[in-house]
Amino acid sequence: MSSLDHSIPVPAISRAFEVVESSSNNKTATHSINVNEDDGDGVFLTWQDLWVTVPDGQKKGNRSILQGLTGYARPGELLAIMGPSGCGKSTLLDALAGRLGSNTRQAGEILINGRKRALAYGTSAYVTQDDALITTLTVSEAVYYSAQLQLPDTMTKLQKKERAEMTIKEMGLQDAMNTRIGGWGAKGLSGGQKRRVSICIEMLTRPKLLFLDEPTSGLDSAASYYVMSRIAKLDQRDHGVGSRTIIASIHQPSSEVFQLFHNLCLLSSGQTVYFGPASAANEASSFPHNFFALNGFPCPTLQNPSDHFLKTINKDFQEVRFFSLLYTCLHACDIEEGLAGVIPTEEAIDILTKSYKSSDNYLQVRSQVAEICKAQDSGALEKKSAHADFLTQCIVLTSRSFVNMYRDLGYYWFRLGVYVLLGIGLATVFSNLGTDNNSIQARGSLLMFVASYLTFMTIGGFPSFVEDMKVFERERLNGHYGATAFVFGNTFSALPYLALISLIPGAIVYYLPGLHEGYQHFIYFVLLLFACMLLVESLMMIVASLVPNYLTGIITGAGIQGLMILGGGFFRLPNDLPHPFWKYPLYYIAFHKYAYQGMFKNEFEGLKFDNNLDGEQVLRDKWQLQMGYSKWVDLAILFGMVVFYRLVFLGIIKTVEKMKPVVKAFMSVPMKQTTQIMENPCATPPQEDKIFYQ
Repeated sequence: MSSLDHSIPVPAISRAFEVVESSSNNKTATHSINVNEDDGDGVFLTWQDLWVTVPDGQKKGNRSILQGLTGYARPGELLAIMGPSGCGKSTLLDALAGRLGSNTRQAGEILINGRKRALAYGTSAYVTQDDALITTLTVSEAVYYSAQLQLPDTMTKLQKKERAEMTIKEMGLQDAMNTRIGGWGAKGLSGGQKRRVSICIEMLTRPKLLFLDEPTSGLDSAASYYVMSRIAKLDQRDHGVGSRTIIASIHQPSSEVFQLFHNLCLLSSGQTVYFGPASAANEASSFPHNFFALNGFPCPTLQNPSDHFLKTINKDFQEVRFFSLLYTCLHACDIEEGLAGVIPTEEAIDILTKSYKSSDNYLQVRSQVAEICKAQDSGALEKKSAHADFLTQCIVLTSRSFVNMYRDLGYYWFRLGVYVLLGIGLATVFSNLGTDNNSIQARGSLLMFVASYLTFMTIGGFPSFVEDMKVFERERLNGHYGATAFVFGNTFSALPYLALISLIPGAIVYYLPGLHEGYQHFIYFVLLLFACMLLVESLMMIVASLVPNYLTGIITGAGIQGLMILGGGFFRLPNDLPHPFWKYPLYYIAFHKYAYQGMFKNEFEGLKFDNNLDGEQVLRDKWQLQMGYSKWVDLAILFGMVVFYRLVFLGIIKTVEKMKPVVKAFMSVPMKQTTQIMENPCATPPQEDKIFYQ
C-alpha cells in the first residue's frame, strides 16, 4: 500500500463517513442518557478533562498518565475500562475511587450526582486486583467475620449471618461455604472463587457504587465469564438497594465477557480512543457507529473484538493493518476488501484518538456529562451508615486473628517446635552448671543466649504478619475498621501463643541445666522471656509498617536486633562500651540491656559460689550491672517498651493514613477551568485552576 493510503486526513475520512451515512437510510443513533429514569437513589459518576501526572525522575519533570479524559457511569450499567498494559486503566479507576498515591498529581472534575463530595461509608466499595484474604478461614467464616465488622450493631448476629449467607449465594459460592480459602502451600479455592469471595466481602453493605480492578486477572475464560456474569447481575435492583453503578478495569475479556458490558472506555497511553456503548465500537449492524471499522481498522470476521482493539492500540506492536476507508466507501465495496496495508501502531493510535475527539460521539459524551450534572445537582446521598462499634470490632478482630494464628502452622506452632529443640540443646550444653567459678560464665552465657537469640527468632513470624497487614490495608481503605482496633485485636490474639512459647521452652531451659531454684525465680524468668518476645514482635510490626516486604523486612529487623545485642552490655561490658553511639544512646534504648539485667539479677542474687563468692558481688564486679533498683523495675521497663512500640506502630499507621490526603492536595497542580473541544488529543494539559476530587 502506498504512503497515500495510510495518510488520509481525518476530514477526508469524515467525508467518507458522510457518503456511507447517506447511503444507509440515515440509520443514526444518539446514545443519550435518560437521567430522569427511576435511578434517583443511585450514584451518577462523571469526570471531565481528567489529568493525572507523576514525577519523572529521569527527565526531572512530570509524566502524564491520564490525559484529559471525559466520561460517565450511571446506575444499572457496567462500564468496562479497557486497554493494553500501562495505558492507565488502574490509574483511572483509582482516580475515580479517590485512591491515587501521594506521589501523583490530579486535575479535573470528578463529580458524584453533579456535586463534588466524598462518598459515605457503605455507599461505595473497591475490589482490588490482588485477593488479600485470610487463607486459613473458610468462605463462610471470612464473609461472616467481615459482616460483623462492617454492619451496624443495630443488626443482630442472626441478621448479619443471614446477610453473609445471602451474599455468598448471590456470588454462587454456596457449595464452597465450608472450604478454606487456601493459599501458598495449602489447597483451597480456585482463583475465580477467591475473586468472588473478595466481591462478597465488599457487597455486604449493599454499596451503590462498585469499583473492580482487573476482576478477571489470572483466570481462564470460563472462570472469567462466570465472575463477570455475576458482577453484571449486581447492577440490577435487589433488596431495595436500587440500581448499582459498576466500573471495572479489565485487560482482555473474551467475546462472551465483552457482551456483558454496557459502556466501554478504551484507553491507550492515557488517552481516550473510544468512549460509548460497547456494541457501537464494533457493531456491524450499526455501521455509522462501527468506530474501528470506519477509521480503517475493521475487526476480522469471527475474531474477538477485544483482541482486535488491544492489538490495534498496543504500542508493544510496531505495526498494524490499515484499510483505506476512502477507497472502500467511494467504491461501495466490502470493508474487508478495501486497500490494506501496514502502518506504525503509534500512527494508528493517533488516527483513532483524533477521530474520536472530532466525532459527534465525543460531543455527545460531553453533553451527556453536562446533562447528568445538571439533572443530579440537587440529588443527595444518604447519611453515613454506621459500623460496628469499637468494642465489637476489637472482639471480632481478636477472634478472627486468634483462629488464623491457630490454623497457620507457620505463625506460632512451627516456632514453638524450634524453640523446644533449642531449649533441649541449651539444656544439654549447659547441663549440671554447679556453683564453681566456671559456672558464673556458663550461667551468663546461657541467659544471654535466651535473652538474645531465643527471642531473636521471633522475627520468623514476620511473613505471616505481612499477610495480615495486606488484609488490614484492604479493609482499612474500604472503611471496615480503623487502625486502633486492628492493633488491639492483633495484640490480644497473640498473647496466649506467646505465653505458651515462653512457658514450655522456658521450663526446659530453666530446670534441666539447674538454674536458681525457687518457683518465684522461674515465674520471673518466664515473664521476662514473654516480655522480650512480645517486644520483638512489636518491633517487627513497626518494621512491617515501614518495609512491607518479606526479605527486606527480615533483614532490617535482624540488623536492628543485631545492633541492640552488640550494645546490650554483654559482649562488651557497659563500662567498656565506646561512648559515641554504642553507650549513648544505644545502650540505654536497647531492650537487651534490661533483659540481661533482669535475668542476671534473677539468677545471681542470693546465690553462693565457691570461695565464698556471692552473687551480688558477681553482678557488680564481673557483669557491671546497676544495682540501685530491683529486677522488677527492669521487667516493668520491658513491658513499658512493649506499649511504646505498639503506640509507635499505631502512630505510623495513623500518620500515613492522615498524611495521604494532605500530600495528595499538596501534589495537585492547579489548572484553569476551560471548556474546549480538542481536535488534538495530544495537546498538553492546561496549567491553571481546576477542581480536585479527593
